[in-house]
Amino acid sequence: MLDRYFIDICNVSFHEIETIKYSWKIRRKYSYSYWDSLSIASALENNCKALYTEDMQDGQIIEDKLTIINPFKDN
Repeated sequence: MLDRYFIDICNVSFHEIETIKYSWKIRRKYSYSYWDSLSIASALENNCKALYTEDMQDGQIIEDKLTIINPFKDN
């Protein structure tokens, strides 16, 4: 039931070959892992302003568009 709720309130996108190529560029430029770079590339392609994760550098701005936010960081 909860899974269906998230699908209803979220935009679902698919990774195309262009997303994968973009992730390679992100990986080279920012030195993130392949999977992190793929998440970043997908977020950028979908015009996200923030990416919430505890696994990347909190506060980093990617491509002057996307801010990495650690939701667990103490303020």
